[in-house]
This record gives sequence, C-alpha cells and structure tokens, in this order.
Amino acid sequence: MQVRNYQKELEKIIEQIQKEGRVPSLLLHSCCAPCSSYVLSYLSEYFRITVLYYNPNITSEEEFIKRANEQERLIRELPAKYPITFQKAVYEPQAFLEAVRGLENEPEGGRRCEVCFRMRLLYAGQVASEQGFDYFATTLTLSPLKNAPLLNTIGEQVASEVSVPYLVSDFKKKGGYLCSIRLSEKYGLYRQDYCGCVYSLRDRNERVKNRGGDIAGGTAT
Repeated sequence: MQVRNYQKELEKIIEQIQKEGRVPSLLLHSCCAPCSSYVLSYLSEYFRITVLYYNPNITSEEEFIKRANEQERLIRELPAKYPITFQKAVYEPQAFLEAVRGLENEPEGGRRCEVCFRMRLLYAGQVASEQGFDYFATTLTLSPLKNAPLLNTIGEQVASEVSVPYLVSDFKKKGGYLCSIRLSEKYGLYRQDYCGCVYSLRDRNERVKNRGGDIAGGTAT
C-alpha cells in the first residue's frame, strides 16, 4: 500500500491555485497559537484565512481563554500577505466530555483522541459549509505527537459530508515544526505542554510526578 505524501499533495493544490490566479478562502481550525504560527505564515501567501478556534477538549476555562487570547495576539502581530481574521467558537467542554465517555483511560493518541479530532474537524467543516469557504483545514498536523494520516482521513471524510474540500496537510514536514518553535520564541507565545483535556493533563502530571518534578497544573509556558 502506497503511503501518501500529504505535503506534496498540498503543494500541488497550491500550484494549481497559483496557475488559476485566484486567492481562495480557507477556514483554518487552530488548536493554539504556537501550532498556527508556521501554518499561518505559510498558507497566508496563498489563501484568505479565517482562523477558527474551536477546542472543547480544553476542560479548563482559564486555559481555553489563555490560548484564545494568544491566538488573537499572534494574528494581530504576524505579517501576512492577505488579512487573517478570527472566529472564536463557543466554549462547550461538556460536549467533549460526553463525546469521549467510556474512553477516559485510553492512552494519548488512542480512540479518545480520534473522537476529539473528528469532533473538531466536523465542526470546522460545518462552519466552512455554512459560511461559504473554499477549503477548510487544521493546524493539528503540525505536531509530531499527532497522527497526520488519521487527521487527513477524518478531514476527507468530513469534506464528503459537508461538500467543502479539505486541505490535506502534514505541516511538520519541510521544517514546519521547527519553524513554529522559532516563531513562538520570536513572538513570545505561550507554549502549553499538554493537549488541553483533563485526561492529557492527568497523564502529563503523572509523568512529571514520576520524574520527581513539580506539577504546574497546566500553566507551564
């Protein structure tokens, strides 16, 4: 079975867009400012982007707001060829907790994460359809800890349901992840060390405890 190269596929889409001389609209689901930093600097050369901050997995309201504020600040400060706009979705952690009920003890990256990915991408796809975007995508493939093939599979499934093309990606490729670290340092971005849900925080705190460190309760920078 041939392994898909999502970065190459994305480059072909961008090449076709440039040949056609158009600047399509893109609804970009973002998990946080650090992950979006490279993605925005890259894609804003070719798309008119609206960042959608929809992350019900963040089960601390303080954390949710902190990450949202950092996302807005980055958009204000990051140079972009085409203006970038921002939409913050309603905060609904209970919807996430209900969606993953019974999967509380799944390991990070397991079935609980798959449900979470689908929940966020489905919402993004529905918003993209309702608001008439040309494409939708997610920043989640930038993380080395996230399963890019799974995310792209879910994204394409959602695309078939909402009739809006999903922009495939593997943003960590071609130095994307390292670039996001440099941009995070440049803009002084808050870099969290857990995905946002109470279960990842639990596992993160357990790892810290086993190393003999202090538990920061999710406020690490």
